[in-house]
Amino acid sequence: MVAQAWEWLDTVPDPELPSVTITDLGIVRDIREEADALVVALTPTYSGCPATAVIEEDVTRALHEHGVKNVRIEHRLAPAWTTDWITPRGRERLKEHGIAPPAADIGDGIVILSPSTSLGINEVEGPIQCPHCGSPTTTELSHFGSTPCKALYRCEICREPFDYVKPH
Repeated sequence: MVAQAWEWLDTVPDPELPSVTITDLGIVRDIREEADALVVALTPTYSGCPATAVIEEDVTRALHEHGVKNVRIEHRLAPAWTTDWITPRGRERLKEHGIAPPAADIGDGIVILSPSTSLGINEVEGPIQCPHCGSPTTTELSHFGSTPCKALYRCEICREPFDYVKPH
């Protein structure tokens, strides 16, 4: 049942980033059977995320639609969610839908800086590539985009605006 539940939840889109699923984002941390319930552990992308309640409802609905009668949601706040948990498929899906995936120290040539650096948290060293044309010549227009976890950028080559998922 647990393996099947992972497959079912792999079809649930994130309410704020519908091009990726909640498993693509790494929000689903664990699924286990316990007594008479299926327990799903979720880690929100940040503590004040307004989509958390919607995600809980969507998880419960998806499992109920597949015949799981008793679902219990568990909040797992530690360790805190990180953009490093976004799957390679999730990063590709973000790009395909015009959203720059977060910079990560996974071979992107961009390094996430620690909160102790002079630049501070959520800042990166290196260019943010345009998801439309791939150019590294981009400019941050606003540190806050369509949601608090994204920044608004513009490509200086193709001139298209785009959201960038801020690393954390």
